[in-house]
Amino acid sequence: MSSDEGGGAGAARRGLWVEEPARRRRMPDPVRASAVRSVLVVAVTLTQATITFFLSLTGSWLAFPMVLGAVAATVVATWAVLDVWITRQTWNQRYGVVSEPSSTARLRRREARRAAKALRAAHKLAGPARIAREDGPLAGFGRR
Repeated sequence: MSSDEGGGAGAARRGLWVEEPARRRRMPDPVRASAVRSVLVVAVTLTQATITFFLSLTGSWLAFPMVLGAVAATVVATWAVLDVWITRQTWNQRYGVVSEPSSTARLRRREARRAAKALRAAHKLAGPARIAREDGPLAGFGRR
């Protein structure tokens, strides 16, 4: 069997594994860990609720403790789902914001730099920064 048997003459072989670009960015690690934990907790809770339902139908003595456990598991599952949301919001607040100055802020900074440069140039042309005074506090010590 030759390598280009099924594809005709000159057909390029396509590998078994082809990388495709992701449609969405990958979730940050803390958010992904929280989401996995949440899915596991919710799955266990749903399984427990189903077992509790069937135990209640059969009238088993185990139904009442399982109902109490299912209620507690529902509270824990609710917290696990909220934890995903809270972790995502916290991560976005800490690391998700890309700070880029707006065009207005950039324009104002440019104008401020030009004004400061013009002020420095005016001070250079004006001469020395200090005015020699003969009646100042150090006039008696010979400093001018």
